[in-house]
Amino acid sequence: MFPRRALARRYTATALVLGLLSTPTSAAWAGDRHPAPSRGRPAVTRVPSTAGSSTPLAGYGVQSTAKVGDSASAVSSPGYPMAGWHPAGPHSTVLGALLDDGVYADPFHSTNLKEIARSDFQVPWWYRSDFTVEDTARRTFLDFSGVVSAADVYVNGRQVASAQDVTGAYTHHELDITSLVRSGTNTVAFRVRPNDPDKDLTMGWLDWLQPPPDRNMGIVRDVLVRRSGPVALRDAHVTGRLAVPSLATADLTVKARARNDSGAAVTAEISGSVAGTAFSRTVPLAAHETKTVTFSPADVSGLHLDSPKVWWPAGMGGQPLYDLDLTAGVAGATSDTAHQRFGIRDVQAPLNSDGARQYLINGRRLLVKGGGWSPDEFLRWDRGYAEDRLRYAVDLGLNTIRLEGHLEPDEFFDLADRYGVLTLPGWECCDKWEGEVNPSGSGQKWTEADHVVAKASMAAEAARLRGHPSVLSFLIGSDAAPNAAIEKDYLDALGAADWTAPVVPAASENSSPRLGRSGMKMTGPYDWVPPGYWYAKREGGATGFNSETSAGPSIPTLDTLRRMMTPAELDTLWKDPGARQYHRSPSSVFGTLKIYDDALAARYGSPTGLTDYVRKAQLAQYENVRAQFEAYGRGATDPDRPATGVIHWMFNSGWTSLHWQLTDRYLDQNGSYFGAKKANEPLHVQYSYDNRSVVVVNNRTAPERDLTVRATLFDPDGTPRYDRTVNGVAVNGDGAHTAPLTLPSSVSGPARTHLLRLVLTDADGTEVSRNVYWLSTEPDTLDWNGTTWYYTPTTHSADLSGLASMARVQVSATATTTSSGGTSTTTVTVRHASDGSTPALLTDVHLVDAQGRPVLPVRWSDNEVSLWPGESATLTATYRTADLHGSAPGVRVSGWNTPERTVPAR
Repeated sequence: MFPRRALARRYTATALVLGLLSTPTSAAWAGDRHPAPSRGRPAVTRVPSTAGSSTPLAGYGVQSTAKVGDSASAVSSPGYPMAGWHPAGPHSTVLGALLDDGVYADPFHSTNLKEIARSDFQVPWWYRSDFTVEDTARRTFLDFSGVVSAADVYVNGRQVASAQDVTGAYTHHELDITSLVRSGTNTVAFRVRPNDPDKDLTMGWLDWLQPPPDRNMGIVRDVLVRRSGPVALRDAHVTGRLAVPSLATADLTVKARARNDSGAAVTAEISGSVAGTAFSRTVPLAAHETKTVTFSPADVSGLHLDSPKVWWPAGMGGQPLYDLDLTAGVAGATSDTAHQRFGIRDVQAPLNSDGARQYLINGRRLLVKGGGWSPDEFLRWDRGYAEDRLRYAVDLGLNTIRLEGHLEPDEFFDLADRYGVLTLPGWECCDKWEGEVNPSGSGQKWTEADHVVAKASMAAEAARLRGHPSVLSFLIGSDAAPNAAIEKDYLDALGAADWTAPVVPAASENSSPRLGRSGMKMTGPYDWVPPGYWYAKREGGATGFNSETSAGPSIPTLDTLRRMMTPAELDTLWKDPGARQYHRSPSSVFGTLKIYDDALAARYGSPTGLTDYVRKAQLAQYENVRAQFEAYGRGATDPDRPATGVIHWMFNSGWTSLHWQLTDRYLDQNGSYFGAKKANEPLHVQYSYDNRSVVVVNNRTAPERDLTVRATLFDPDGTPRYDRTVNGVAVNGDGAHTAPLTLPSSVSGPARTHLLRLVLTDADGTEVSRNVYWLSTEPDTLDWNGTTWYYTPTTHSADLSGLASMARVQVSATATTTSSGGTSTTTVTVRHASDGSTPALLTDVHLVDAQGRPVLPVRWSDNEVSLWPGESATLTATYRTADLHGSAPGVRVSGWNTPERTVPAR
């Protein structure tokens, strides 16, 4: 995750939504909770006899081997008593199960996580589950991946696989258990071994958060029981070739492996349909023979599509999907079935003339705007929670999520396809995955067995992800690129899987022997820099493709802070910049907030209390995240070293954090969130910190004409100092920009802090974008020569202390709520209700319940708005009615210079 030059410091002791929110898709929104399994024995899974059925185990009982004295044969036999065992969900780490069972206090609060003994997880743990089968005539298989780190597998008292074979979080396994299955109750048991990310090709947390004491040992994906007849269908998939740029036609090729699992020769009828076209073929198979069956436009004319339904990222078009259905029949009876949902799209990623990776989707240039994804720290999968976060990504105007390791279950990619969120999956840095090629990392060198596991992992993930149109690329390296041997294994596995998306050797500037240059940079920053930093075409500034970068800390709202920290910890938070912050990072580099806090005090003035600290933090985060995305947006069509992509590090955190997040653990939205949302508006007016130009960026497809831009500079008390309007502004689409005016280098008056209000209106006079900046006559000065791998020092700070002199002003609010079909919409009108000339800066509106608690998740049309005297703004909040928990909604209004008040929203 960090540049190669920095890694030596990290591992030593000394230095180191699219549309409306829908009704819930899971049992409960899991902002700070996950649906717990039922107490006692886990549910018994009923496995049907239907050929082609694929049934996930419903859950497990888990227990430490230190507390189980019985033999593996006894533990894995039906009827074994599980007194004292803990229930676990269908995919759960050990600690995740124990947390859901109430064994430990809330790990997201204070330092509770530190109190969990690591020694409890240094021995294997049993996972045990029962399933029932009525018909033993079918063949039965266990199909799974997601074992962290390795497991011995038993069925009905017999070992069917050893940990030597079932190893690695991403390897896929299919075990034939037909001979062991009996009518009635059957038992499967996994003896899961402890995980060590530096020794095992699994997953770790680097410096993202305080690592879980169990290091995520467990089973984190579904274990399926599959039934079939004599012939099984495997590896069914569709590859497509889309005509670009016309998009007029697409050629589809269907492939699957037909495997005869019987000891006699058979003739199978392989039939299927896709895109309204049916096809079939007779395939003779010798005993235990496997053949690849292919259907292409050469033999099935209907697989040549005219006017195909093309999949687009959100904001560029729709997200239509197709379905492939296959059946293998033997002697007139169904033997197996297969299904795949896929999308038709074309992705190219050439290097531009500057050597930067430039993505093209369906022939159109794409500026990647994304964030780094974190799963739940304990890898507890909750579809509803994942869906809420992906809706947030769309709401923010992002088009991409990067997954550095922690490759989520299939449902995640199904959701990404549905919402039009592109994904950049890849292997993680610095631990065992880079142990062979990253001398500055902590990962151990590879053995021959590790090479086998790595190639098998690549093959399994390629087969799992290839049909998802949301998958933009696969990064086979992160901080380091693979060497020739590892690269060959990866590329061979990808080729064998018919992988069609681009493959990138690293998220850093490193190269690999066959793929060559990555076209990406990993130059930071990861800690605070001023907003003007992003406009420089150097380091992490807006040029090329920056695979992970941000200004570091992102202080949550007061609501979240009070949930995650004790009063004493909150006191230290604002009083002591040099204090170690448990909720920041285990890294010695990122253990404190000193760089951030020093900048906050230098630019805005020293905090006078917790509320003042958080208030100033929201302004700082809003201006900085906005500048990051605005700079890359403006630079996307530059003729000189254009910006091609930026991944905000990170999109979210897996626990309660003080850094690297656009949305917090509980899905509350702070200044970082709304700064990103403002910057990524479809049609947007913005200020340039480097040359004072006012720029209109058009992220819509079509060009815009007859726009009007107005720029007004004010003193903090509202005294106007400059006002200019430009009419007849035109700008092309697909990220083009134009600069209709430039602000003067100075204005009259003694103020050293100014407010800049930008307003963009269309030909009808309707306001389509409003943007407010707080600027200083004394700019931030950067020490570029002092740049480290994680930030560039500031030698002189902008003076924004004039904001402290702004008079308190009243903002009135009225709100009404309507509800339908499980969704509620609250409409809020906020109005500057005070006399005088002082504006209301960064007015925040929070939806709350009767107890004053935030109602989350919520999608705001806009928020953190600034109002001048007499101005008003109407905002809408859309959310699930159930998240009110029967309470009447209210609206809490506050701001930089606005007293807090709450009004009803019935």
